[in-house]
Amino acid sequence: MPSFTEENYLKAIYHLSDAGTKPVLTNDLAEAMKTKAASATDMVKKLALKNFLAYKKYYGVNLTPKGNREALIVIRKHRLWETFLVQTLGFAWDEVHEVAEQLEHIQSKRLIEKIDEFLGYPKTDPHGDPIPDRKGKLQEQHAIACDQLKEGKQAVITAVKDSDSSLLKLLDKIGAKPGKKIKVLARETFDDSMEALLDGHKVFLSKEVSKNLLVKE
Repeated sequence: MPSFTEENYLKAIYHLSDAGTKPVLTNDLAEAMKTKAASATDMVKKLALKNFLAYKKYYGVNLTPKGNREALIVIRKHRLWETFLVQTLGFAWDEVHEVAEQLEHIQSKRLIEKIDEFLGYPKTDPHGDPIPDRKGKLQEQHAIACDQLKEGKQAVITAVKDSDSSLLKLLDKIGAKPGKKIKVLARETFDDSMEALLDGHKVFLSKEVSKNLLVKE
């Protein structure tokens, strides 16, 4: 069973690798973990010895099937806790990430399964991210970033890519949440910002905001 710190590394590698589709450089991992490259390299070697990672110097790291499974277990716990905090305890969706970062390391499998059952086996968390099932399977979303949506096209918001609280507060303010319909009315050539119809009212979205909204046509 990985330690608290090892779980954080495995989860970070999973996200940086785009769910295991590309290797992760130790410098990028160190930046994500807010530590020195030497410290990240030491942890990578430790995780490789435990068969959580495949590591080749200068080529980056990849999760092994064992490491991928452990990363998804942590992600499952994190997203279930976020859902529990919002639906049951009344937290706002911009408040739950840091709390869930702490709760995700609780090791009781029975507790997590009871929370999943209590919530009615949710498929996604409050930000629209898919929740891995108890076997570690993750449902594919087939979504695109809103900034890729063509003018005149309508779609449904499925998720938010960034958990930054200031972004979530802004999206909350304009009503841009998973399940809401959005239609691109016009796009500015200068900065790629857009005017959109969001759930029946007009809004203006910057490139930074629209690229963090995932939508499905």
